[in-house]
Amino acid sequence: MHHRTETLLSQLTLEEKASLCSGADFWHTQAIDRVGIPSVMMSDGPHGLRKQPTGPGDDHLGLLDSVPATCFPTAAGLASSWDPELLERVGVALGEEALAEDVAFLLGPGTNIKRSPLCGRNFEYLSEDPLLSATLAAAYIRGVQSQGVGASLKHFAANNQEHRRMSVDARIDERTLREIYLASFEKAVIEAQPWTVMCAYNRVNGEYCSEHPRLLTDILRNEWGFRGFVVSDWMAVNDRVAGLRAGLELEMPATNGERDRQIVAAVESGELDEAVLDQAVVRLLEGILHAHEARRPDATHDAEAHHQLAREVARDSMVLLANDGVLPLASDRHVAVIGEFAERPRYQGGGSSHVNATRVDTPLAALQATGDQVDYARGFAIDQDHSDQALIEAATDTARRAEVAVLFLGLPERHESEGYDRTHLNLPENQLALLAAVTAVQPNTVVVLANGAPVAMPWASEVSAILEGYLGGQAVGSAIADLLFGHADPAGRLAETFPERLEHTPCYTAFPGEGDTAYYSEGLFVGYRHYDSVGIAPLFPFGHGLSYTRFEYDGLELSHERLTSADRLTVSVAVTNTGQRPGREVVQLYLHDGTETVIMPEQALKAFCKISLAPGESRRVELELARRDFAHYDVALAQWRVPGGRFEVRVGASSRDIRLAHSLEVEGDPQPLPAIHRNTLIGDLAPFPAAMALIKAHLAPIADEVPLLAGMQGERADDASEMMNAMWRYLPLRALVAASGGLLTEAGLETLIAELKAL
Repeated sequence: MHHRTETLLSQLTLEEKASLCSGADFWHTQAIDRVGIPSVMMSDGPHGLRKQPTGPGDDHLGLLDSVPATCFPTAAGLASSWDPELLERVGVALGEEALAEDVAFLLGPGTNIKRSPLCGRNFEYLSEDPLLSATLAAAYIRGVQSQGVGASLKHFAANNQEHRRMSVDARIDERTLREIYLASFEKAVIEAQPWTVMCAYNRVNGEYCSEHPRLLTDILRNEWGFRGFVVSDWMAVNDRVAGLRAGLELEMPATNGERDRQIVAAVESGELDEAVLDQAVVRLLEGILHAHEARRPDATHDAEAHHQLAREVARDSMVLLANDGVLPLASDRHVAVIGEFAERPRYQGGGSSHVNATRVDTPLAALQATGDQVDYARGFAIDQDHSDQALIEAATDTARRAEVAVLFLGLPERHESEGYDRTHLNLPENQLALLAAVTAVQPNTVVVLANGAPVAMPWASEVSAILEGYLGGQAVGSAIADLLFGHADPAGRLAETFPERLEHTPCYTAFPGEGDTAYYSEGLFVGYRHYDSVGIAPLFPFGHGLSYTRFEYDGLELSHERLTSADRLTVSVAVTNTGQRPGREVVQLYLHDGTETVIMPEQALKAFCKISLAPGESRRVELELARRDFAHYDVALAQWRVPGGRFEVRVGASSRDIRLAHSLEVEGDPQPLPAIHRNTLIGDLAPFPAAMALIKAHLAPIADEVPLLAGMQGERADDASEMMNAMWRYLPLRALVAASGGLLTEAGLETLIAELKAL
């Protein structure tokens, strides 16, 4: 505890304590000058600082320009780097800029799972996989907080759609909630300890996240050990007193004292224990004082160095989806650059994360500076979807005269943004018309995409190469030129699955729900877990990304052939660059649970590592698995449990490009008896010899008189034995009375149940 906190708390009036639990304005916490409590500033900034002026009449919603700041690629791109070290460097840069602008808390990263590619805010979220998402989020948080600026992990939890986001109820079964949606936060909280966690707008299983004691207190604090304070998403609070009681310390923005009065009245009436308010104030003071003392009035940052970092990050985040050999381009090739995105790049998302970039490298200028002969045609108008035939004809002529056409296509900001979801995966009609016209005259056509989430590509086989640029930040143009001309090797890998059709997506029939209810009926089968389990081939799989070189995998080794409860598993594999160029590979480890204990996806990502290799260089990569990696969440016991049996370790370059596999036996956790009652199934007791022996002992005296009971005793081996086994497996204990024709009485059944409970 900060040495001043207890003293300050004792000096505050009830009204002052209540006032600290709401913002002073749209971006600042409340100051109490009388006792020296300072006000500190929060700012949006998952991929760049969005500090807004706060004086009278200023634009707190971001409709006008915020202060200039470096705009890095959005989270969809950052995650495609699969590089925690790079994310940490981005976090450091963001922290430096926040410190220079006297911003105490940066509102990011966003680590919500990408449940559907239609979610309008997916550009601001990291991945469909909780391990990748949480690992990268932790690195980002460490970087930001290394500068004395607090990160705010958001949006806790299950903010997976924009449609009715402030009222929708995400209905999620407990195992799916734990293994997918909470897991994307858990590792980041435990390993990086963000100074704040931001609660989401929506409800989860009936309760608003802003007043959800199970999420905010039972899980976040008591299970995961979170030590910071919880802040609401802006205007997310439903019931302020219930929120405070549940573990929501700070409501943002200011409410003109309305919420303060509600808190005071609740304490005075006895509805709210003042100790709950005191605890919230202590947590807030800890964070505010910590941030205030980290301020450096002389703090500056190197804008040019940050721009070059943005260029490096964009290069490492873009994904080469397809390439028939046309890339990399030679500098002396005649290139037609087509599409208005080349001169007006879409390099960031819409909504609250919009950054006023310090500068922007346009793709057209960067390509013209790199190539010897580069012509340009607008091709289409970004601000409309209908086709302009004159633009298309001019672009076709330009493409026909060139050796290679590079088409800059993508989603205009009006197609995806915070506040609403997409309704389809298609590119705008004018872009599709342009694409058809250009490919008809130019066989060497490269498509460069600017988008925050997957798009459908029925045209994929008609082009020579596809570079997924995502929303690449302010250095997007230079990064694209670096990759197209081969000055850098494509190093990005997809952090989400690209479906061939919207109908193939896991929650197609359930997204975005009906009215204010969204049933997560796909359960655990999110993203690649769905495609790999049901055998649907995606357009491009999770983890996919091409290089200008080749990598071979060999010599998969496991530290154990049998894993006990005391072991960790080390998996090692040799990776060799067999091509002629240096490159970077992402080695991905997936685990297949073959125990058939519970419903499981075909495989799940459990470890990954990004490595750089020179031509001909080989390196042995080691990946570590903990026992938790083999576990599922047992809802009945409310704990993570490892089943015993056979698992398979799979190592490869994507979820659909597994290069090597090796099986091992895993010693399961001791299995407790299930709850014993009249409706307990005999099959659920089968793994417990003592329980089965007890049942057989009770049935033995009457088994000769009841053929059905004799079958259970293992005395039948005829063609009906499989049927008999199935009947016994699904027979509840209460049915033994009827099965015995009453020879086992109700009194005898109660005695059996009592003895089973005593085991």
